[in-house]
Amino acid sequence: MVPTSAKTTLSQGRINDKSIDFLSNEASASSLRNLQRGVEKEGLRVTPEGFLALSPHPEALGSALTNSWITTDFSESLLEFITPVHKTSGETLDFLSQAHALVAQRMPSEIMWAASMPCVLPTDEKIPLAQYGNSNIGKMKTAYRRGLGHRYGRAMQTVAGIHYNFSMPDEYWLHEKEAAGFEHDNNNLSTTHYINQRYLDLIRNFRRDYWLLIYLFGAAPCVDRSFVQGRSHNLETLSPNDLYLPYATSLRMGDLGYQSIAQQSLFICYNDLDSYVATLHNAMQTPYAEYKKYGVSVNNEYQQLSSSLLQIENEFYSPIRPKRATDSGEKPLHALQDRGIQYIEVRCLDINPFTPLGIDSTTSHFIDAFLISCLLKSSPQCTEKEFKTISENQARVVNRGRDPSLTIVADGCEVPLRERAATLMKSITEVATILDQANNTSAYSESVAKQNNKILDIANTPSAQLLTSMRDSGSSFVEFTLAQSKIFMEQHHNQALNKKTTDPLIAVADASLAKQAVIEDSDSLIFDEFLANYFAS
Repeated sequence: MVPTSAKTTLSQGRINDKSIDFLSNEASASSLRNLQRGVEKEGLRVTPEGFLALSPHPEALGSALTNSWITTDFSESLLEFITPVHKTSGETLDFLSQAHALVAQRMPSEIMWAASMPCVLPTDEKIPLAQYGNSNIGKMKTAYRRGLGHRYGRAMQTVAGIHYNFSMPDEYWLHEKEAAGFEHDNNNLSTTHYINQRYLDLIRNFRRDYWLLIYLFGAAPCVDRSFVQGRSHNLETLSPNDLYLPYATSLRMGDLGYQSIAQQSLFICYNDLDSYVATLHNAMQTPYAEYKKYGVSVNNEYQQLSSSLLQIENEFYSPIRPKRATDSGEKPLHALQDRGIQYIEVRCLDINPFTPLGIDSTTSHFIDAFLISCLLKSSPQCTEKEFKTISENQARVVNRGRDPSLTIVADGCEVPLRERAATLMKSITEVATILDQANNTSAYSESVAKQNNKILDIANTPSAQLLTSMRDSGSSFVEFTLAQSKIFMEQHHNQALNKKTTDPLIAVADASLAKQAVIEDSDSLIFDEFLANYFAS
């Protein structure tokens, strides 16, 4: 029988033998050939000199509002690549590679930045907000980003990352639900409700252990000084141009990212879908005095969508989110409530500056094994106390993850990071072995072995490798990343396009401009009325 969210004590990061046996049986193993994956990868547009590109989103890439595979995120300068769902990491990365090649060949005068932390930035007010046209939905997207700029600073809107979307196939859930035997709180659950509970089981365990991903894949130990201009910080001087923390892993995931005193006061409950939706909705309805000073609509321009703790649910910066594809104009929380969790989105991965796409198959294979290990372990209900402990562990690993003496809190005790990591890796290794057998490969076990090497020697972590490469080349962060970016950009430029993949992408980009015009022409409400209707629904 597989574990559910039954009320048990938290194990020491291990999967029990019954769960391993379940995953190994033929029905389960067969479904492991059909894991669903997609990637959303962000990347700044920069000039050949390493400055932020202040130009509009290139028209050759279509409309940021309606193009389904390339858009912008927070800043107009921040590209976002979106892959379809694929059954293998190879297919996902092949698509991402072709999309990069196409963008590079349609954007010859600018460069895609090969790191999470940004290039040399102008002053905050000169960083351009993402623009989505004159439709009501386009204005809303920009107003939301203007609000983020007030709350966190526009420099935050140039920070890039990788989101890894993952779901188990339907046949796995049906097999697991039958094997679970409808015991305890699983009695009489619909399939949708059962899947919701199991994804939330996964999410709670992910949150307990994702500090490991920050340690293994964090690649942002330093920043250019322009990133923190006018802001207080605790960084140390690395060079005339660079600031850092000696043992940092991913400054993007700490106080320099989308963190705030306001969000630190939130307790978002992942025990069941109703609780998750209710606590997020409550945060969207709770006024926050600090945000009132910006106003909402000032001189006929929206400064933010509201003065609440959160303008919309996506403002809560979680390392993982339960997700459901939305219909046009539908709120994400409504989609979750109406149709259930479809997939989960992992949001704590830095761009790897040593790989052309910022992510590679080794990372993908490890994430798969890590997520399934989170699914199989016992997953006790979360509490507000544990919620704060999770934030504390994140802060420790972000700022001091490579400190050999670092401890984290696990099962209520201070435990050396390496010791706890080794315990978690045993379960991940077991899952990787089963994934290898199911897919007739050794890629999963090889990926786990590479991550184990990072635990055994901190010099193997990408954060350490970045600092070493900068030191060995005598380069600043911007100089090193610009050199890497130019190498990768040339590779993208020279890559042969697979017309079977890129012709449809070109067609979508070209048609997206007309699609945006149709949306703009069809608006029948003034913007105030549109927003009132959106938040009233």
